[in-house]
Amino acid sequence: MTQTTAAPRMNLVGRRSPYIFEDWDARIFRVNREVFRSDEIFARERRLWDRLWLYLGHETEVPKPGDFKIRTLAGRPLIFTRDSKGQVRAYLNACPHRGTILCRETEGNAKTYQCFYHAWTFANTGELVGIPDPGAYPPERGFAATMGLRGLPRVENHRGFVFVSFALDGPSLREHLGDAREYLDFMADHSERGLEVIPGTHLYSIRGNWKLAVENAMDGYHFSPTHVTFVEYLKTTGYATSDEGGRAITLENGHSVLVFSGHGGRVGMQWEPRFGEAERLRVEENVRELTRRVGQERAARVSSTSRILFIFPNLLLFDIEGLAARQLEPIRPDFTEVRAWELAPAGESAEARELRIRILGSFIGPGGLATPDDVEAYECVQRGVVATAGDPRPEVDWSDISRGMERESRGEPARNVDEAGIRGFWRHWDDLVTGTKA
Repeated sequence: MTQTTAAPRMNLVGRRSPYIFEDWDARIFRVNREVFRSDEIFARERRLWDRLWLYLGHETEVPKPGDFKIRTLAGRPLIFTRDSKGQVRAYLNACPHRGTILCRETEGNAKTYQCFYHAWTFANTGELVGIPDPGAYPPERGFAATMGLRGLPRVENHRGFVFVSFALDGPSLREHLGDAREYLDFMADHSERGLEVIPGTHLYSIRGNWKLAVENAMDGYHFSPTHVTFVEYLKTTGYATSDEGGRAITLENGHSVLVFSGHGGRVGMQWEPRFGEAERLRVEENVRELTRRVGQERAARVSSTSRILFIFPNLLLFDIEGLAARQLEPIRPDFTEVRAWELAPAGESAEARELRIRILGSFIGPGGLATPDDVEAYECVQRGVVATAGDPRPEVDWSDISRGMERESRGEPARNVDEAGIRGFWRHWDDLVTGTKA
């Protein structure tokens, strides 16, 4: 079962900005390629990220009290930890004393963090608990109480997915997620016990703008030509992919989702021949259990369709062959770092876990049959858009994202091979960058 959502009529008014040209009469949507090259636009984006909700990580990455991971978001080094009381926290990774990087290990377990520079020591609950020569700081002034670890202004958790904001106020996480929350919940519904991150992080970099990664993920149009090796491989296993019935759905606040009905099997939810007969039986049992737990209609939506979900601005979630999350960290206009994790239903069997790791790695892992193709595509675009920079001729330095506008103009649902989700992303991005939307 797939959702059929008609194109929102409010998007038919078009727009003219320095970066977007949208003309519904001509059925044209174009993006100025300067958005992939400009240092000034990148600096403006960075200021936006300082007030948006950003994905930090999954709570199961720090399962035990004292566990910590080091992360960088919007260029800021952070400590992602579960404190001694079991609370998930996020701290700025800078000593309150003189700003030194406090935690220099990438991960571990610690009750305290000690700065190597002056040996100030902090509990993982945030309090300053040790200063050399404490008499130099009169206790009656309450000095130590003001010098604890600097937590982030806002940290919220939705079904294990932890988001942070550097802004003191603004929309709640629930408001930010909007209707993307339902698709995030579909992923979490795979198990009554929720999801857990399989240990290990994929780290890789792309010589390309972060927005190209978003475009690619929301672009079902490229799947067959770019990933022809994977498509042909599936045919040899007895499975033929199909775009029939797929949808591109534009969500609130710049989020979007691609829904597939014939992309491929999904470990634990949709069987295909390469998974083997033992997995067929597990899938049948999983779907029965899911139906008992959430009802037949919701179970059908969770189990029978694949999804790629983008949560603006830095999270991509894949509910396809396996379950995976990608976190985007822009470094420069032409360089992006990616952290990726594999997720799994908590407590699944060792046999199912082994299959999950093998199958997911075969497609969207860094060495799979998809991700290297996609990275090559991002980098080819980044190199290509330099060719048209500064060309004064109309339309030369603009990328076309018009596919499917004719269907949308008739109020028909967008297919996943159309570019509706990409257009939704660009409209929201344009509103933020130009100040149309505060």
